[in-house]
Amino acid sequence: MPEFRFFTNHAMVFSHIAQKPRITARELSNIIGITERATLKIINDLLEENYLTKTREGRNNRYRVKPERVISPPGLDDVTAEAILKALGWRKRGRPRKS
Repeated sequence: MPEFRFFTNHAMVFSHIAQKPRITARELSNIIGITERATLKIINDLLEENYLTKTREGRNNRYRVKPERVISPPGLDDVTAEAILKALGWRKRGRPRKS
């Protein structure tokens, strides 16, 4: 019987990419404990559903999460990816806004 996990593999990949935008699929697969092929499928799912963007940097990719994306199912209050990521210790990067 598979081990119970509170967060899905998709949530784990998304969370780790938010923390380290230049992380590789191989690194992710080692951290999460799934195959590299499964990790690449999850990354493609997240790209297709517009939760991530990908930019090529030399031989590697740089990912950017879209924290404003709603992740809650219909019928629940709109919960954004940012709310979950912040709960997991993520901080939005970039320049502070001027008042």
